[in-house]
Amino acid sequence: MLCVDDLMKLDLFQTLPRTRLDWICDRATEINLIQGEIFIREGDLPQGFLILTSGRMSITRRSEGTEIPVGEHEAPAFFGEIQVLTEELVPVTLRSLTHCRVYQLSAEDFRCLLHQCRDFERKIFRTVQTRLRGLESFLRSREKMAALGTLAAGLAHELNNPAAALVRALKNVIPAWRELERMNLMYGQLNVEPEHTAQWTAIRDAGFDYVVNNQVDFVTLSDREEKVLAWLEDYGIEDAWNLAEPLAIGGIDLEKVDRLLDRWRDRPQEIREQPIRWLALSFEVISTIESGLKGAERISKLVHSMKSYSHLDRGAQQMVDVREGIEDTLRLLSYKLKQGIEVHRCYNPELPPIPAYGSELNQVWTNLIDNAIDAMDGQGILEISTGFSDKYLRNKKYIKVEITDSGSGIPAKIQSRIFEPFYTTKEVGKGSGLGLDAVKKIVENRHGGTLSFQSKPGQTTFTVCLPIDGTIDLVKRFK
Repeated sequence: MLCVDDLMKLDLFQTLPRTRLDWICDRATEINLIQGEIFIREGDLPQGFLILTSGRMSITRRSEGTEIPVGEHEAPAFFGEIQVLTEELVPVTLRSLTHCRVYQLSAEDFRCLLHQCRDFERKIFRTVQTRLRGLESFLRSREKMAALGTLAAGLAHELNNPAAALVRALKNVIPAWRELERMNLMYGQLNVEPEHTAQWTAIRDAGFDYVVNNQVDFVTLSDREEKVLAWLEDYGIEDAWNLAEPLAIGGIDLEKVDRLLDRWRDRPQEIREQPIRWLALSFEVISTIESGLKGAERISKLVHSMKSYSHLDRGAQQMVDVREGIEDTLRLLSYKLKQGIEVHRCYNPELPPIPAYGSELNQVWTNLIDNAIDAMDGQGILEISTGFSDKYLRNKKYIKVEITDSGSGIPAKIQSRIFEPFYTTKEVGKGSGLGLDAVKKIVENRHGGTLSFQSKPGQTTFTVCLPIDGTIDLVKRFK
């Protein structure tokens, strides 16, 4: 049974009269836990006000399927007061690290004690404030790490293909280049007149321009490849299928090549095939180099997007192009969009840069776009528009960004709560309930803007309005 001496070990109870202490002891229910036993699971209903008189407990919270340590309770300690007061589900899991003895006071008895003893009430609310700040700080750190993990995964995914193309290009070019050198050396021993050689060189150079200047029509490429293949087989090349694609990509004029090959038809097999093989290999090399170059350019753009997204090369406050920030975010989340989400953009070209905290503003776009993607469950339409706020259209004091998804919508009964800290509609371990709270604080407190939304089945729109002038002054006032 709980005794007064156990209670007096905690500062919380030292202001209560003896009668109240006895009253608590009479109503408390004893609970004994063995080492490793789960006492309360994340998502459980409130268990009342709890007093730990012996032992030690771990506090964990699930994040993306992983148990994350949050802290510990070591006797003497008390907990559970936040859930009793808010009537929210328990946000953490408690597990005994040693043998533990816990005493449980019902929610009704705790509230009765709270309302009748002002000093006790004051200490409880101070504790609640401290604990909520600590939990919020921890979860905000986890939110940032989760966002960083999302972006890192997206960046790794997006870098994979261009990096592979670059590696493939560098790997394949060297042996192909050596083979071209061998062919050139062999051709030089045939004593061909310069005029004939110049004609082959002109065809090669035209093919290079065709590839480099993106004149390849991939819609008709298959038909061209079939024609080239038929011509190669008619010429008597055994592995014609291996040469058809690069020659088709090079856009060769079959009639012109056929005329140039007249003098080679009666030569030995290797010599009669060499000009056309030289041409195909030349186009294959330039195509491989072009593919590798595009891969390198893609990598450069992604790195630039990440650098721009995080604003690593600038101060905390700078002139920010909102459209660039949104595009950087879309590029870094593109791996989530490819599976079935269509992005529609409507950007006002007259939108000016605004003074803002660039990296924080990009957190806003990341949260809103990522939430929209989740709401559509991988299939739907994401619409993003920028312009001037209608209310300030004449003097253009505010810009407006609207992010709309075609998901199922936010139920009317919870719409008033979506900006509350710790409130989330996602399943346990999938969300902390701080994403939209952070968005609201960044937009309104840090930038002096406004955040609103409208939602119905099939259409949810979040509207962000940000001041064009004087943003930095507003920020200083809100600090």
